[in-house]
Amino acid sequence: MRVIAPELLRWYDRHARVLPWRSPPGVAAPDAYRIWLSEVMLQQTTVAAVKPYYERFLARWPTVEALAAADDTELMAAWAGLGYYSRARNLLACARAIVTEHGGRFPGSAAELKTLPGVGDYTAAAIAAIAFDEPAAVVDGNVERVVARLFALDTKAAVRVKAAELTPAERPGDHAQAMMDLGATICTPKKPACAICPVRSDCRAFELGAQEAYPVKPAKAARPHRRGYAFWAEAEEHVLLVTRPAKGLLGGMRGLPSGGWNDAPSLDEAPFAADWRVLDAPVRHVFTHFSLDLSVACARVPRLNAAGEWWPIERLGEAGLPTVFDKAARLALRERMTETCLAC
Repeated sequence: MRVIAPELLRWYDRHARVLPWRSPPGVAAPDAYRIWLSEVMLQQTTVAAVKPYYERFLARWPTVEALAAADDTELMAAWAGLGYYSRARNLLACARAIVTEHGGRFPGSAAELKTLPGVGDYTAAAIAAIAFDEPAAVVDGNVERVVARLFALDTKAAVRVKAAELTPAERPGDHAQAMMDLGATICTPKKPACAICPVRSDCRAFELGAQEAYPVKPAKAARPHRRGYAFWAEAEEHVLLVTRPAKGLLGGMRGLPSGGWNDAPSLDEAPFAADWRVLDAPVRHVFTHFSLDLSVACARVPRLNAAGEWWPIERLGEAGLPTVFDKAARLALRERMTETCLAC
């Protein structure tokens, strides 16, 4: 226990990943806003996917005050494609709470940070350790895997206890990031690179030859499957978009009109009566808790005073559609192009 943290820090000093939200090892961390923004984006999302979003967000909203003043729809559109959209709603709520309740300054302890909207144990610990040097135990998926293997632990509770014991009083932020980097680059889920691991000699799972047996994962429940319709209503080179209710799946996002997603979808759920034509192949998409076959129904209609926005089709890429509706729109556009070519 006494040697693991120093060994990790020595390794991190030489091999730390260069990331846009990080300072080099031993250098004062960037402001808490940047750390918070990156940690929220990184939840259940890869570093490669987050980098361009982080840089665009920071250029557009460089401070927590700027983000707090953002328009809800603009922020949701900027988040489109990153997934897990409740994070974006919580991001805005948290920024506004920091400005209105904390004078624009992030609280300095994990306990205080957890009182903010959308900030849980992991995010609070990461901000506290990296931005404020609090020796808070930071346990994400990478850290959980490293600690479970180091001590051959089979429960999350035991992992949290050992992670706290491992966290040093000095350089806790660098320690947390060293653990994350070790899990991301060496102690990977499959085929870990034990030959170059800086703590291999301290690893119980390596000693047992059972690295991939840890962490022990419970069996996953079967994911339910649903069906539904998305409606492509086109008028005068515009398509009808709606803003989904603030609460619920994809809340606050723009999308195509859509009915309920269940076992018995119906064209009666269309936003208005029209000569709807259902495209042959549905869009297939997987959410966290269910999979979806989304059939796309298309119709050309007169310009209507329907609830929603008639969005220029040539600028549809600027609407910030979430992935499932972007897939549906692309399918409709391919069909539209085929029709145009046939007409020629």
